[in-house]
Amino acid sequence: MTVSVPAAGSLQQAAHQSSIGDPHAFWMKHALELVDWAQKPSTAVSTPADGNMLHKAKWFPDGKLNICYNAVDRHVEGGRGDQIAVIYDSPVTGTVRKYTYNELLREVKALARVLRRHGVVKGDTVLLYMAMVPQTLVAMLACARLGAIHSVVFGGFAPAELAKRIEDCRPKVVLSNTCGLESKCKVVPYKPLLDAALELAAFRPHATIILQREQLLVPLDPAKGECYWDTELALAAASSDEEGAGDVACEIVESDHPLYLMYTSGTTGKPKGVVRPSGPHAVALLYAQRYMYGLHPGETMFTLSDFGWTLGHSYAAYGPLLNGSTTIIYEGKPVGTPDAGQLYRVFSEHHVRVFLCAPTVVVILRRTDPDGLFRAKYDLTHMRGLFLAGERCTPEIHRWWISTISGRRVPADEPVIACGKDVCNVVSDNWWQTESGSPMTGICIGLGSSGSDAAPIKYGSAGLMLPGCDLRVLRVKEDLDEHDGVDEDPEFADCDEVGNIVAKLPMSPGFFSTLWKDDQRFFESYFRRYPGYYDTGDTGTIDSEGYVHILSRTDDVIKVAAHRLSTSSIEEIIFNHGEIAECCVVSRPDAIKGRVPMVFAALRFSPPRVPADQIKKDLVQLARERIGPIVSLYAENIVFIDRIPKTRSGKILRMMIRMMIDSVHESNVACEPSDPELCPISTPATIEDVSVKAEMWRVIVAEISD
Repeated sequence: MTVSVPAAGSLQQAAHQSSIGDPHAFWMKHALELVDWAQKPSTAVSTPADGNMLHKAKWFPDGKLNICYNAVDRHVEGGRGDQIAVIYDSPVTGTVRKYTYNELLREVKALARVLRRHGVVKGDTVLLYMAMVPQTLVAMLACARLGAIHSVVFGGFAPAELAKRIEDCRPKVVLSNTCGLESKCKVVPYKPLLDAALELAAFRPHATIILQREQLLVPLDPAKGECYWDTELALAAASSDEEGAGDVACEIVESDHPLYLMYTSGTTGKPKGVVRPSGPHAVALLYAQRYMYGLHPGETMFTLSDFGWTLGHSYAAYGPLLNGSTTIIYEGKPVGTPDAGQLYRVFSEHHVRVFLCAPTVVVILRRTDPDGLFRAKYDLTHMRGLFLAGERCTPEIHRWWISTISGRRVPADEPVIACGKDVCNVVSDNWWQTESGSPMTGICIGLGSSGSDAAPIKYGSAGLMLPGCDLRVLRVKEDLDEHDGVDEDPEFADCDEVGNIVAKLPMSPGFFSTLWKDDQRFFESYFRRYPGYYDTGDTGTIDSEGYVHILSRTDDVIKVAAHRLSTSSIEEIIFNHGEIAECCVVSRPDAIKGRVPMVFAALRFSPPRVPADQIKKDLVQLARERIGPIVSLYAENIVFIDRIPKTRSGKILRMMIRMMIDSVHESNVACEPSDPELCPISTPATIEDVSVKAEMWRVIVAEISD
């Protein structure tokens, strides 16, 4: 497959080609320039002699470092101690607190003393079940300081799922807080959920250290190993003073030493513990900070993500701090705390240069404030780039976000927009996964001296490949077993041909190195199907100019009468209708065509400005015009609902919806829609609002049973 890149993207193209042509020279240069090593690596990558084991390649294998030192100490030593490192902004508590690098270092050392006092040493695991508060970030850094491996679990996870993670990583200490806050009126009690998880788990930690929040004060039981956070800080400080060992030195670790475990859902029900190696991750994060996001030391980055997700780890925690920048910890939602203007307020008040969020955030803002009235209250000309990641961003949503942020109307027939010299005009999608830890594709705005040096933004794409990522699109072979088949002779797809997206091995720096204590599952899940490649699990295309288009997960492809259709391509069409606020496309069984698309959509206006039946006719017509009659979208398979089930990170729970549809269809009996307890589909641990699942079940039963 031969591709070309627009001239404006030549800097990114050159960097990519350099990283693929001579990975040793490329990555050694950046590793030595960006990271402070206790022992500098002598080589970039070590690959196994066995060609079948390329997935076990190691980056900077003989290098040694400490991530906490790179994220905090070195900036203090370099004269940035009085610079703001962290801004905690909580509209739900009405709190804004700023921490300098000096203050952050003191906080990290203090908590590291607490962990050391509880016996935590290099290689131990520490589980964090906490809210978006500064102490969570401090705890992550304290673990890294000691060489301990932290595993942050999203606060509010159901006890059964939390128990699985406790059993799997067997933490010496669990750190938690009494509650999380979703609004001024909604308190999520974490402590009772943690108690229930510990009762279910077959493993019990040495201690649980609980941060009391004034919104929920909970008495602790020392007999169960429960400790008060503030008391532990005081005891550790007093003990250190008595022993004359108040300082906590950074533990030097090997480059491939795990920095953290990040659990992602597995198809077997057992969570997969993604292991992130320290050295390669630091290099990858800093490269993306400087050259993709264009963030300079001293500038502010705002990543709207919980620390429980990879996005929060990479660019709300480690990335900005490694870069000597300022990060924002935001406790609140894009709307409702109290209004749709909170993000713009944060942009303006804290002089944010770079913003990163999921496209769902933009969808919510568009639905709540379609005319951008809240945006108009703030001067955002200081902003350099706004990036989207997590799910595919449809062109319609992308155009609205650019129009709202820049004040420039974007014509619907404009497929590409150039990045100009001015600020506040780079609004770009990028693609990465929990497994990658940093972007695999995007538009680099930091490689040149101005925005005009960056490649144009192409709507519907996730940008160009980033250095180190050698992506290919492989044809789907109909005779290959969907679950157990191995493609020993993969065929490359043509430009714009939809297929499975893979990355040529070895993986680029920063990718996961294994699954926690499960090398076999690591291989089986990601490398067995296409030998020599990492299987991303996503489908998409690469066009003639090198832009990567991510369409959907491989299991979100609908096979309609032997034709493969991506659900996201249909969603893109649905979004183009002016009455649609949000939508989700899944498949439903069909007696003649096997499966056909089913649309669940939320309307922008209540009541709708156009009759519902007319909207359905319009959507059917749009789909037939853009895709063709083979799309097989029928008005009776378009359902309007109030809310779409999502995870707390904003991803639509398509698999849950699809399983509900299949369950009702296969039962072949009339179900009672009034009783959601009859739903046989388990509740995803990441669901944002359990009540939305019940609403969806009632709708599906009513629609499928008819």
